[in-house]
Amino acid sequence: MGVAARKLELVEPVARFASKPIHMLIGGKWVPSLSGMTFPTYDPSTEEIITQVAEGVKEDIDEAVKAARKAFEDGPWPRMTPSERGRLIWKLADMIEDHLEEFAELETLDNGKPITISRAADVPLAVDLFRYMAGWATKIEGNTIPISVPYAPNTRYLAYTIREPVGVVGQIIPWNFSLLMAAWKLGPALASGCTVVLKPAEQTPLTSLRLGELIMEAGFPEGVVNIVPGYGETAGAALAAHPDVDKVAFTGSTEVGRLILQAAGGNLKKVSLELGGKSPNIIFADADLEVAIPGAANAIFFNHGQCCCAGSRLYVDHRVFDKVVTGVAEHAQRIRLGPGMDPATQMGPLVSREQLHRVCGYLRSGLEEGARAVAGGRRHGDTGYFVEPTVLVDTRPGMKVEEEEIFGPVVSAIPYRNVEEVASAANNTVYGLAAGIWTRDVTTAHRLASRIRAGTVWVNCYNIFDAAMPFGGYKQSGWGREMGHDAIEMYTEKKAVCLPM
Repeated sequence: MGVAARKLELVEPVARFASKPIHMLIGGKWVPSLSGMTFPTYDPSTEEIITQVAEGVKEDIDEAVKAARKAFEDGPWPRMTPSERGRLIWKLADMIEDHLEEFAELETLDNGKPITISRAADVPLAVDLFRYMAGWATKIEGNTIPISVPYAPNTRYLAYTIREPVGVVGQIIPWNFSLLMAAWKLGPALASGCTVVLKPAEQTPLTSLRLGELIMEAGFPEGVVNIVPGYGETAGAALAAHPDVDKVAFTGSTEVGRLILQAAGGNLKKVSLELGGKSPNIIFADADLEVAIPGAANAIFFNHGQCCCAGSRLYVDHRVFDKVVTGVAEHAQRIRLGPGMDPATQMGPLVSREQLHRVCGYLRSGLEEGARAVAGGRRHGDTGYFVEPTVLVDTRPGMKVEEEEIFGPVVSAIPYRNVEEVASAANNTVYGLAAGIWTRDVTTAHRLASRIRAGTVWVNCYNIFDAAMPFGGYKQSGWGREMGHDAIEMYTEKKAVCLPM
């Protein structure tokens, strides 16, 4: 399919947006990069260039940070009441909802995911996140503290705390849920009164930049949100290291998270990290297999396995192992691969050629080391970045496919014999982002959930997200939590005030 044929399928605003050079948002203005450089963004279904996007580097980041600092200290933003901030954020949510089809198509065009998923999950979840955080704007509170000062026994004091915005925030988001991750980051930052420089992933910048247009249309003051697309090694690194950024928030790989942490050390800026995972998904013999089998398939194959919390280690009681593996493999084989814009597609391509090579490299490694594919195991087709949904058996500890994050539609199915064995295996990882448990025994579920060191444990379900429920990881899966009231704490400082009465 050629570019012209593809664009005829798009709603008119998407076709118009995707056909023009895309600039960056700095200080309320849409501007090209100072260097004049651009980079292409690709349709992963066809490997064709969608459009050219302004390429931000250190000098552009400097300008964006200056604009954010001015907006934080001198603009109307710090003088707005919490209620006014909340109304603006809610208005933005309404505008995204009004443009749902446009955002869904842009997300699918740029990322490759099925349009049905973009419509049903990515865009509605982003809308819900902004509405949830709009409500928090008026509920960021301190408290009063009764204190007793031993060396001043005859003096009474009023002591209280207040929460204040942390300041200028640099936010670096990934490509797997580009609109939703922008919402996860922007929502609590704006509710708290911070200003932002957002760096979207170079693979999927379009929905973040379209969101920037709505942010300006909604009436946010100039410089409150700045969006600088570019590469991680240049724009991302400059943002993380910038001496006038008060906090950096990053979602992505653990490897890059370490680099972010090092870069932030210069001025000891606050850091929050939502990183990788190798999540265990555990099925007991007493589980309702009519629910657990499709649940296990969804846990790994949702979003093409490009989820940090994907259930990529499937532990199954040995008594039902063959039945579960057969069932998950059958699900994998029934998944219809195709372009994301096709409503019949159930799994689209991976996001990029780099990701295709990464996942296929893991498949080769696993098969060469003795793993066996009972479904999938290779690239699909020769155009687009498609990989077959894959179920591996006969893996063992020490194999890369069992220990490292693949970030693709590949699951290792592993039998176990008792709770002690599976609890130990589940925790035998450097990660701790998520886990799943499938059982009819509520006591077993609670006891095992308490033993698994992970930020989220789903029981008889998987990939359930809500704006009110915190999400983040233990160990090398990150620092801090997204969503819920925990997210507000990541974007505020607590100040204690004390005075005699």
